Amino acid sequence: MPRKAKGPRLCWRADKGVWRIRDTGRPDISTGTGNRRDAEKALAAYIASKDTVTGSRRVDQISVGEVLDIYGREHATTTAAPERIGYAIDALMAFWGALTVADVKGETCRRYAKSRVRRFKDGTTRPIGDGTIRRELSALQSAINYCHKEGYLLTTTKVTLPPKPSARDRWLTRDEAAELIWAAYRSPRGKHAARFILIALYTGTRKEAILGLGFNPSLTGGWIDVDKGVIYRRGAAERETNKRRKPVRLTRRLLAHCRRWKALGANWAVEQDGQRVGSIKKAFAGARDRAELAGITPHTLKHTAITWAIQRGLTAEDAADYFDTSAETIRKVYYHHSPHYQDRAMDILNGKLGLGPN
Repeated sequence: MPRKAKGPRLCWRADKGVWRIRDTGRPDISTGTGNRRDAEKALAAYIASKDTVTGSRRVDQISVGEVLDIYGREHATTTAAPERIGYAIDALMAFWGALTVADVKGETCRRYAKSRVRRFKDGTTRPIGDGTIRRELSALQSAINYCHKEGYLLTTTKVTLPPKPSARDRWLTRDEAAELIWAAYRSPRGKHAARFILIALYTGTRKEAILGLGFNPSLTGGWIDVDKGVIYRRGAAERETNKRRKPVRLTRRLLAHCRRWKALGANWAVEQDGQRVGSIKKAFAGARDRAELAGITPHTLKHTAITWAIQRGLTAEDAADYFDTSAETIRKVYYHHSPHYQDRAMDILNGKLGLGPN
C-alpha cells in the first residue's frame, strides 16, 4: 500500500547550506536561504501559489474548478453582489469541479440541469427550476469568458442554457400588500421586514440596494436624503454595474416614513437592534407565510411597484426612468396593465373601420 503524501515541507541541505522545499511528486525547490524563518516564508508562498494558474492553457488542460476559483477570487469580489456568484459557484463545483473546460458541451450542460434537485427532510426531491439553472450556467459561461479574456485560457467554449422561462405576471393587490406589511410588523423579530417591504413597494428598488441603504452619505452603500427627498441607491465610490441603481425621488408617504425612522434614531433603512440587516430571507418568508401569500419573493415587490405605477397611467418611458428598468422591459412585461394600452392602435383602427364616436 503506497504511503500517504506528506505534502510541501522544508528539508535541510547541509552540503549547500540552504533550506529546500520538498513536495511529493515534484522536484525540490531551493529557498535560497539558510535562515529558517525566511525559508518558512518561502514555503508559505509556495503553498499559497502552487495550485494557482499562471500561464495560458488549452481547454483540455484546465479544470472547471480552477476556472471557477479564478473567477471567484479575481472578479466576484469586485461586483455589487458577490454572494450571488458565490451561490452559483457552490452549486456548480459539485458537478463540474473535476471536469475540464473541454468537457463543457450541450450534453454535459443538460446532464447538469437534470442533476440539480432540491432535497427535503422527508427524502423527497424536486427539480430546480430552469431560471435557477440558467443563472448558474450563465455564471459558468462568465467564468470561462473571464479566464479567456485574462489570458488563462487560450480559447473559450460555449455553455448551453435551458430555455428562458416565461416572465412571471404575479404581483400583489393593495390588500395583499397591506396584509404582508402587517404580517411583518406584528412579528417581534420581523418588524424590520416591514420597512424593507415599504421601500420596495414604493420605489421598486432591488433587494441588495435596499439592504445597503443608510441615513447618512456613504462611499460604500446607498443612502436616504430625507432633506431632499431622494434615495441614492449607490454609494459614491461604488462601481457602476448593469444594475445601474440611479437616484430615485421619494413619494410623500414614503418620505414621511423615512423621516420618522430617522427621527427615532435609525442609522439604516432596514436594521435590527441598531445593526444593518444583511439578509431579509427568513423575515420575509415568515411574513409571507403568515399573510398566506405562497410563492411570492422579494422580487415580487419590484414587479408590484412597476405594475401599480403602470396601472395608474405612468408611461413606459417615465416608468423606465423612475424604476431604472429598460423601456423595452416595461413594454414587454408590464405595459398591458396600462389604461392607455394600445390606445393609439384603437384610435387608428376605430377610425379606419368607422367604429369611433360620431
